[in-house]
Amino acid sequence: MSGAGFDRSEARAQALDVEDRLRELRTRFHVPHAVDGTARAYLCGNSLGLEPVAAAEGIQRELDDWARLGVEAHFDAASPWYTYHERLREPLARLVGARPSEVVAMNSLTVNLHLMLVSFFRPEPGRHRVLIEENAFPSDRYAVESHLRLHGYDPAAGLIVAAARPGSAALRTVDLEEQLDREGERIALVLLGAVNYFTGQWFDTTRIAATARRNGCVVGLDLAHAIGNVPLTLHDEGIDFAVWCSYKYLNGGPGAPGGCFIHERYHDDTERPRLAGWWGNDPSTRFRMHAERSFVPVRSADGWQVSNPSILALAPLASSLGVFDDVGMPALRAKSERLTEYAASWVEHAANGRIEILTPLVPCARGCQLSLRPDEGAIELARSLRDAGVIGDYREPGVIRVAPVPSYNTFHDVWRFGRAVERWAAESR
Repeated sequence: MSGAGFDRSEARAQALDVEDRLRELRTRFHVPHAVDGTARAYLCGNSLGLEPVAAAEGIQRELDDWARLGVEAHFDAASPWYTYHERLREPLARLVGARPSEVVAMNSLTVNLHLMLVSFFRPEPGRHRVLIEENAFPSDRYAVESHLRLHGYDPAAGLIVAAARPGSAALRTVDLEEQLDREGERIALVLLGAVNYFTGQWFDTTRIAATARRNGCVVGLDLAHAIGNVPLTLHDEGIDFAVWCSYKYLNGGPGAPGGCFIHERYHDDTERPRLAGWWGNDPSTRFRMHAERSFVPVRSADGWQVSNPSILALAPLASSLGVFDDVGMPALRAKSERLTEYAASWVEHAANGRIEILTPLVPCARGCQLSLRPDEGAIELARSLRDAGVIGDYREPGVIRVAPVPSYNTFHDVWRFGRAVERWAAESR
């Protein structure tokens, strides 16, 4: 799609949509419309995914069971509430490349991160530092700093920030490997966003995790911008733990429950510190209540649960995960690469050299997000996109993120984005 002969015509975008074997997926989502009824080009799935059409029906089903059965719906509903979270195990495991026992849907991302840090950040004198990437999502950094303080360490000294080389927005894998080999004996934990929220860079977690393990470091991943966006292989990579939210590429709805991955090698480690709660207790004794004095964790990721999940919040996520199972990540990823390449080509040919793409251009180093930094007038570009019916988002300092999501975006959506960039470049000289 790139090169000197790049076709900017609307007819080309429409032809690409006709060729798209996944085009019918769009009908399974509610696409926002403008006041005049025109569908918007929604390129903001990196922030909040669209509502699945089936979500309302899923919520209503649980409301109906609540009305019909009351408390008995825990065991007598069509999808019993007591085991409801188990419905999500296998679909989530397929998305992150894990065994079903290694994943659990629960809580929000940062709550899960705190729970994981209790278990997996075990600092010792001489090995207490934490490595994170530059431009890590702020909540990750706040959580890590709070745990450093909790253990009596100064975050200014305990936090190691892996920075990109001057003049580059992306971190090189070799630089991370060299940093781990150089400083690894002092590092207790490596915590990375598998796909960086700000730049959209997809890290080579296989190589990074291998280097970290060789140096005795625990490896945790924030998958907020990775799950449902790129293929993942957490079990085979030997990742120790991972956390995610479900309202971006998983389309679970605003504030949807997140999830955790805990590698199975830890499931029998009942001596490892954790914050315990009754929903993490062995289901066979859970309802013995106060008669069961001791916490006996489930020998799976479920053992890190602390409270029973919100059924009404899980229902939309269950609906959305069905889309991934029906299509599969390989097909979604193939379309994602084509859509994102098409968007990058538009920026290259329409922006007159005035926009830097911070996201790596190599497909294996990015998901479906492009982070764009105009030479000036970023807020004006964001307004121009919105005026043209194109929804992305603006992030300080001066960066616009757009994400052509393969499950509901079209090549025509990207064409509208490209035309808006072209007009901005022509009008703001």
